[in-house]
Amino acid sequence: MKTKEEVLSLLTRILVDEFELDAAQIHPDAHLYQDLDLDSIDAVDLVVKLRELTGRKIEPEAFKQVRTVGHVVDEVFALSQA
Repeated sequence: MKTKEEVLSLLTRILVDEFELDAAQIHPDAHLYQDLDLDSIDAVDLVVKLRELTGRKIEPEAFKQVRTVGHVVDEVFALSQA
C-alpha cells in the first residue's frame, strides 16, 4: 500500500464486510470502541484480518494504544513502509 488513502480504503472494506458496519460511519476520527462499537475480540479479529491482507506481521502491542480509525491507518501504513 502506497498511501494512507489506500490503507483507509482497505480498512473500510474490512470493517464493512467483516463487521457489518456502515461505510458512512468509517472515517479517520471515528473511535473504534465508542463510535463503531467494536470490542476487544473484534480488535483481535481486525488485526488478524489486516495481517492476512497485508502479508505483514502485526504485533498486538502496536495496537494497544490504537483508538481511532486514523490510528489504525497510521500503524498499518507504517508497517507497510518497513
